[in-house]
Amino acid sequence: MRTAAEKCIKVGDSFAFDYGTMFGKGRLTEDEVEALAPKAEAAAAAVAALRATGRAKAHKSKDGTDEPVLFTRLPYICEAGPNTPASIAALCDLGAHCLRSVDGVVFLGVGGSYLGNKVLFNLFCGEGWNSLSLKERGGRPYIFFGGNNLGALPNELLLREIKALAKRTVGAELKGERFRLLLVPISKSGGTLETLTAFSYLFEKLSAEPQIDAEVTAVTDLREEAASPLARLAALKGWRTFDIKEGVGGRFSVFHAPGLVTAAVIGCDIEALLRGARDMDAACKTKDWRRNPALLNACLKYAAGCAHGCDIEVFMGYGQCLKAVGEWYVQLLAESLGKRCDREGRQVFYGRTPIAAVGSTDMHAQTQQHQDGRRNKVIQFLQIKDSLAEAVLGAPFPELPDIAKYAGLNLNEALEAALFANREALDNDGRFSAVYTLARRDEYCLGLLLCFLMLSIAYEGELADVDAYDQPGVEAYKKIIKRELGR
Repeated sequence: MRTAAEKCIKVGDSFAFDYGTMFGKGRLTEDEVEALAPKAEAAAAAVAALRATGRAKAHKSKDGTDEPVLFTRLPYICEAGPNTPASIAALCDLGAHCLRSVDGVVFLGVGGSYLGNKVLFNLFCGEGWNSLSLKERGGRPYIFFGGNNLGALPNELLLREIKALAKRTVGAELKGERFRLLLVPISKSGGTLETLTAFSYLFEKLSAEPQIDAEVTAVTDLREEAASPLARLAALKGWRTFDIKEGVGGRFSVFHAPGLVTAAVIGCDIEALLRGARDMDAACKTKDWRRNPALLNACLKYAAGCAHGCDIEVFMGYGQCLKAVGEWYVQLLAESLGKRCDREGRQVFYGRTPIAAVGSTDMHAQTQQHQDGRRNKVIQFLQIKDSLAEAVLGAPFPELPDIAKYAGLNLNEALEAALFANREALDNDGRFSAVYTLARRDEYCLGLLLCFLMLSIAYEGELADVDAYDQPGVEAYKKIIKRELGR
């Protein structure tokens, strides 16, 4: 292993994984990590086989049949893969259509059909997007998200917001005589309760509005044998569709149609996003597990759990725009590694409880627990070096020295100092942490990060010998809710 000063792996000049503070008093030792070498080498071979064959050991679909696992192929655009030249071209056509002819888009999905989309939107549009003018948005449409929770109120509030916006913009910044709204329901099964109920409600109500023209693009599994209700409805109505290929699970689908449809609409550089993922995948193909960023990350957290009882992982992005990344990662970790049984059928109750946090906000909410609570947590920090925004304080209150002393302070530097302080305080108390650093807030760097995290999960599934691609635990509540609704 490297010395403490060298415990950092980089991918070009765009991504760095600094894991030095996973080691030290009360934390991992070099011997503990080196002892994992046989498991790490086996995990590297298993994921290499997954890349080559599209098959994972003992993985079955929820109906018990063999099912491929194809997320490692998503970064590569080719005729034989889930993302083909034609499918990417169709997404680009959708983006052009929205730029030219659509005033607002509503993405409707939950879980993997929502969380990755929010990552893209938050990083490249931001929460204030709908308050910008058409010119400030670069001609891109207003963006809304729905279908990610049950209940009347979320749908009613979204309906009111869209109707008010349509009324306010008629005769102003429209691309036609009426407000042109695109509804995009996203559901692999085509029957997700939250998504279909929200879509049905909004479609009915908005289609009746005289100032709104509503159209639909459906994203679902288009195989006939999949029997997706959404696919059947789209065929009946003649709606535009995008296919979710077999073997691409929701939490791994941000580089496929469920995520790329949002990327296309908001004008992301899809090629740069996938290129970042390809470059990370290439960096993680090495058999030397000490130099494989994702495999080493998996080994460190696996060892922290097995040897030191770390059963909680906090994902703490520094900057409000990174909140959605943490929420996306919560699903990725929880559904992939939270397993009752290993692949031999033995009860192991594996996995860590994931928690999303935002720096510096949650330094005033969660850090007390991280610093003084049980020693059962790994804190994963995420930072972006170039935030694409600058704010430097002036001196509006020179009469108050306690405030005036901050004159000239760069707020990005203050945010970086907050991360440094948090990490050093944890380190001084022997707490586990690591830092992921992106050079820029752009599509290429995001592709690097998301691929790194997905591969980390895949490798850890091999280390723990659990199926990282199924989710049998959610079927229990689904059966009960269907019984309760009588449908």
